[in-house]
Amino acid sequence: MIRMQRLIPTGDPARPVEFADDAQPVPAADEALVRVEAFAPNRGETFLLEDPRPGLLPGKDLAGLVVQAAADGSGPPIGARVVSHPPRGGWAEYAAVPTHSLAVLPDGIDAVRAAALPLAGITALRLLRTAGSVAGRRVLLTGAAGGVGHYLTELAAASGADVTAVTATAARGERLLARGATSVVRDAAEARGPFDLVLESTGGAALPQALARLAAGGTLIWFGQASRTPVTLDFFDFFAGPEGASIRHFHYAGAPYGEDLATLVRLVERGRLHPEIGRVDDWARTAGTLVDLRERRIRGKAVLTTGAAR
Repeated sequence: MIRMQRLIPTGDPARPVEFADDAQPVPAADEALVRVEAFAPNRGETFLLEDPRPGLLPGKDLAGLVVQAAADGSGPPIGARVVSHPPRGGWAEYAAVPTHSLAVLPDGIDAVRAAALPLAGITALRLLRTAGSVAGRRVLLTGAAGGVGHYLTELAAASGADVTAVTATAARGERLLARGATSVVRDAAEARGPFDLVLESTGGAALPQALARLAAGGTLIWFGQASRTPVTLDFFDFFAGPEGASIRHFHYAGAPYGEDLATLVRLVERGRLHPEIGRVDDWARTAGTLVDLRERRIRGKAVLTTGAAR
């Protein structure tokens, strides 16, 4: 049995993960074995680590090298560089990845940038598809400083939307303006509506504030609760402006992911999408990075490297 190192939860919020010796995964017939070169934790994963369920093996965003092709002949050959979005287990030296949820990387995209793409990028792509055409529409985006927010801003602006982004800091706002936002505000209450579409990921007080700025007949799509504060809505608020508006819930998940990953890779390769990476570090310092990510001390994505690149 071949052994390897992986990161496992500790249950300690101050040191959420630690290294453990584990067996190298044995891929199923439709899985490739990938030597992980870089992975990107997501803030939602840091919450799971606060009270980890038994057997939790985190890690959904990774890039690396195929060292064993899928036995059923699907997917890329040995030696292909890939980005992937497995259901779990990516914070390790090796990961078994379903071939329907990976995409081959061109030479011009390194593992660090690639690892920053999957969950945030797929969420942005699928959320905009759910919203429909945004060309010429006024869009309010809350929680815009995170990985999903940066991708949404750039993709929506490139599609012709007039994007108002909500972010708490001036420095992050400048980056969003550079990515195509028309304006940046520090709080949803400061946004000057009405907006045809609201993309809301903060929860708490932000959702009713954003709803109040929605045009009559507009749509608010709720896709997260980064504040971790429940939302309270008064039905009669709909009559104060957004009469006839609708609220929809969105969740990105649902394999296969390969086609969306290939789209994201193509956009990056063509210079139409730019991963916002706030920290790159060795995976020996993953625990501290997870704490900083949870406490919002990292702008955009954090990427950890394993030293496996050749």
